Amino acid sequence: MRIENMEIPDVLLITPQVHGDHRGYFMEIYNQQLLKEQGFTANFVQDNMSSSVKGTLRGLHYQLDPHAQGKLVRVIRGSVFDVAVDIRQSSPTYGKWVGAELSEDNKQALYVPPGFAHGFYVLSNIAEFMYKCTDLYAPQAERGIIWNDPEINIHWPLLDENVIISDKDKNLPLLKNTENNFK
Repeated sequence: MRIENMEIPDVLLITPQVHGDHRGYFMEIYNQQLLKEQGFTANFVQDNMSSSVKGTLRGLHYQLDPHAQGKLVRVIRGSVFDVAVDIRQSSPTYGKWVGAELSEDNKQALYVPPGFAHGFYVLSNIAEFMYKCTDLYAPQAERGIIWNDPEINIHWPLLDENVIISDKDKNLPLLKNTENNFK
């Protein structure tokens, strides 16, 4: 596996080594020992999966401490534009975002650490998305930021007026108005 720091160094892009031939392919998508040797220390306790149709935007979501979640995310079918927003108040990259296209073709994964809001936009007709999380889902700690906050200014690719967003996500607050206990 190749692990690369994104423009915000704590967000990691992970590219697996794919072994393929006429039968198909094999790849290792998670190896705790190998990742630990490369400085990756997350401990995962919950796996999630979602399926979304083209034009769906999910996010920007996070959980407050002490239930903050780091997420290792990947697409197993289709493609998405995946985003991580730094919401650690003392961070030099507070309010900044990084994004990457994750797809079944590039087989890459993104590690979004605790202290970041996360969201994605579906580029393909359908996308199946998997998450490994470092903490369990805690509904009382769930928070979010509106996807189009002008202060964050995410450049969502191929976004059109027909974007599909849940009522809950449409009503999330701006970053400056959200509850955040990440110092």
